[in-house]
Formats: sequence, structure tokens, C-alpha cells
Amino acid sequence: MTKIKIAIAGIGNCASSLIQGIEYYKAEDREPIGLMHREIGGYKPGDIEVVAAFDIDARKVGKDVSEAIFAPPNCTAVFCPDIPSTGVKVKMGRVLDGVSEHMKNYDENYTFVVSKEKEATKEDIVNELKKSGAEMLLNYLPVGSEEAARFYAECALEAGVAFINNMPVFIASDPEWAKRFEEKNIPIIGDDIKAQLGATITHRVLADLFEKRGVKLERTYQLNTGGNTDFLNMLNRDRLASKRESKTEAVQSVLSRKLENYNIHIGPSDYVAWQKDNKVCFLRMEGKLFGDVPMNLELRLSVEDSPNSGGVVIDAIRCCKLALDRGIGGVLYSPASYFMKHPAIQYPDDEAYRRTEEFIAGTRER
Repeated sequence: MTKIKIAIAGIGNCASSLIQGIEYYKAEDREPIGLMHREIGGYKPGDIEVVAAFDIDARKVGKDVSEAIFAPPNCTAVFCPDIPSTGVKVKMGRVLDGVSEHMKNYDENYTFVVSKEKEATKEDIVNELKKSGAEMLLNYLPVGSEEAARFYAECALEAGVAFINNMPVFIASDPEWAKRFEEKNIPIIGDDIKAQLGATITHRVLADLFEKRGVKLERTYQLNTGGNTDFLNMLNRDRLASKRESKTEAVQSVLSRKLENYNIHIGPSDYVAWQKDNKVCFLRMEGKLFGDVPMNLELRLSVEDSPNSGGVVIDAIRCCKLALDRGIGGVLYSPASYFMKHPAIQYPDDEAYRRTEEFIAGTRER
């Protein structure tokens, strides 16, 4: 198979896990633990190649991608330390609203250090995407980077490359943006990556179980703590609107009757530095059983946050490549419904899974 050439905006923990995973799963004799699909349309994880990268941190800009993924403030698990040099240097990106003001008040080991290099223009990014031969651009910017995320989406459109929006700025699920990608016949998958086995997918499955077993869900919360830059960034509550909406809608969408806002609380709760990339979710669900008898469920889930997303993004990339090979543009509704928290169309997870398998097999167009 030919290589799948990707560009990445934001070389943080999630990008680090993805790039480690690409190398890790190249070993043919390795048991494919953690992969939903070893092959998709003949493409394996090792067929993915990073050909362009953008960041704004002084400790990453100018470095080979293989080094940058381990530079501070990245703190995720290192499960594949020996990454060969890629020959791809991280280019200076565009800051815009990508760095929250409060981040300047923290130690450099935990926060961003903005490079003094001249920021890239739209023309610079577009030229780099074209020159590198990138087929798709992955958005890994911090939560709340509304302006910056749309900037990179614009760059993808102008460069004619596909776009995978892994963060909660609504682009693929926005009809106007979706129309623009469809008009140019460019594939897009989004928005907001749904982890392999994280808080959102677990909460969705349990909410669906309540429905199917005739238990009335009356109220629920999902509280999350972590120690990576994502959680530090989200201490600024002004940046959380789209994140809360994305996570809440993901759970509400599986209920036949949505809960009142008062009875559902979902979102990041606090930053605990020593947790690093470990995310801890505290979940509570209260309901009524047979005879109106009350019940409650409490669950604690602990996961390494970034590898948890890598196991899904590695499939999103290959599905996006299938669309490119087939000449299909616009929103890839089926993969997005399975891989993302806030897709254009929400389906129950079992239906989203079936639709995605049909898309991979070529029996469903999008």
C-alpha cells in the first residue's frame, strides 16, 4: 500500500501517543492489543507517515517530530521510546486564541512556552501542506482554540487536504463548514475525538443500558481530573463551552428523553499536576427501577488520556484515506458517528459501529 501522508497541528500529548503508536504497531509479529482494526482497506498503522507538523512551543518548533513529541510540557506515557528521525521539522504555527492567558502563571514544565519565531501566515501553512504532499491535516489544538481551529480548517480547504478535527470546535458538525468541504469534495471527520474506552463512551453505554433495561435515569454527573496541559488549559472556564456541550450531547443523544440541564453535569473538574496524562473519571447515575424503587451507580475510571484517543484516531486517519481513494468528499457521517463525541449525526454506538464497518467494506458511501 502507499503511505498515508498526514500533517498535524499541535504536537502535544495526543500527537505523541499517535506517533508512538504508528511506530509501535509496525512490528508484524506484535499482538494487535489496543487496535480496533489491524487493517482498514489494506492500510496498517505503519502505513501512516507524518510529513508536516505545526506547533507554537519554543521547545518543539525547529525540532524533528521524533524529538518534539517527547519535549515538555508533554507528559504522556512513553510506550515506544525509539522513534526514528522523520526528517520533518516542526514549523511555527499560528497562536491566535490557542494559549489561554492564565497558562502564563504556571511553571514552564507544565505550560506552553510560546516561540519567538515569526508566526506562520495562512499562506505559509497552505504552502507547507502542499509542498509536503500531505493528504490530510489533523487538528490537535487545545480546548477553546475556536479561532485557531477554524484557521487550520481554512488552510486545509485552501490546500485541498482532508481534515480530521479531534477537538471540540464545531466544524464538521456545522452545516456551513460541512457544505464548504462537500463543495470542494474534500473529506472531513469531526468533531471532538471519542476515546477508545474513556469517560464519554462508558457514560453513553451505561445510559443506553438504563434505557434498554427499563430503568429511568433521573440525574447523573461525570467529573474528570487530570494533570496534562489540557486540564490546565481548561481551568479557564471561558474556554469550556463547546467541550461541555460536546460531552453532554454525547450522553443526552442516547436517551429517549433528554435530562433537564439541572440533572446532568458533565465536564472537566480540576487540574492535579501529579496525575500528568492520567485522567480519572468519577461517574454517578441515579434512577428508578421496577416499582419506582431508587437505585444509583458509581464508577471510577482511570486511563492514560492520550493513548486512549490514539486508538481511535489511528482508525479515523485510515477511514479518511479510504474516502480520498474513493473520491468521496464532505462529512464522513458513519466514521464520525463512531469516532467523535459531537458528529453531524448522532447514532447509538452499536449502529455507529455497524455503519462504520459498512463504510470500511465499501457498502456505505459515507
